[in-house]
Amino acid sequence: MRNRVILVQRIYKQAVVKAKPSTLNWSVSFILSLGLTLGWIIEAQAETPETAPSQLKNAIAQIDAAANSRDFNVVRQFYSNGFRNSDGLTLSSMKPALTQLWERYSQLNYRTEIQSWENEGNAVIAETITYITGTEVDNGREIKLESTVRSRQRFENEKIVEQEIISESTKLTSGENPPSVEVNLPEQVRTGQQYNFDVIVKEPLGNDILLGAAWEEPIQANRYTKPEEFELEVLPAGGVFKLGRAPFKEGGRWLSAVLIRKDGMTMVTERLQFVHPDSGVKRDGGMGR
Repeated sequence: MRNRVILVQRIYKQAVVKAKPSTLNWSVSFILSLGLTLGWIIEAQAETPETAPSQLKNAIAQIDAAANSRDFNVVRQFYSNGFRNSDGLTLSSMKPALTQLWERYSQLNYRTEIQSWENEGNAVIAETITYITGTEVDNGREIKLESTVRSRQRFENEKIVEQEIISESTKLTSGENPPSVEVNLPEQVRTGQQYNFDVIVKEPLGNDILLGAAWEEPIQANRYTKPEEFELEVLPAGGVFKLGRAPFKEGGRWLSAVLIRKDGMTMVTERLQFVHPDSGVKRDGGMGR
């Protein structure tokens, strides 16, 4: 049995070229820095998508169009020089990274929806959800990307000055029959609290051997290009099941898992926030000066 497992691991590793989390983190990082840049200086007050004025809707459409056309010069116009992101991303790190992402994904589509917006003094705060889909061909293999990111942006003087990522979920699939999975993970837990991260295969595996791994990484800008390595293991059950404990400090982690069988691979990444027990209410972010 041991020899069979080693053989299967080698076959799977060759098939996926030892699937690396970098593909996932690169995608998410520039999802965050592109399709979410929303806002407009508007005299009218509005709180819901239905009442959002045409200026804001047009701005969103223009930004999505620029991202879909891979026109960085247009995208750049929506950011202030002092732009900052809750993950540590800055304007100076954006262009080379975006260029590499666009080169990697021959097809990449951004679609952004307003969830709410409000005026705050001379600023506009817009909360949005961006949906991203893309396709990459790597060594003859097609890899499909699906990602959803919820964020909040602060817009001053017609420029994005600040952005906070509230939640995100990203999935990569490859092969003829990638595992369909269900992810169980809370959006946030209290500091010091235990949590479960379960990624469960939804369909019967039959006689297939399932390989997988799960890992977590701190949410930092340098992790976009220097992700964690991982080792695949034979999974005795239909998925990966990880028990973790939040640190005694507020912050966040990326939690990722990869599942591989002979005819397909699925990789997922979710964001988990750690909040202090004294915060009292569920925290979905905050922004301001």
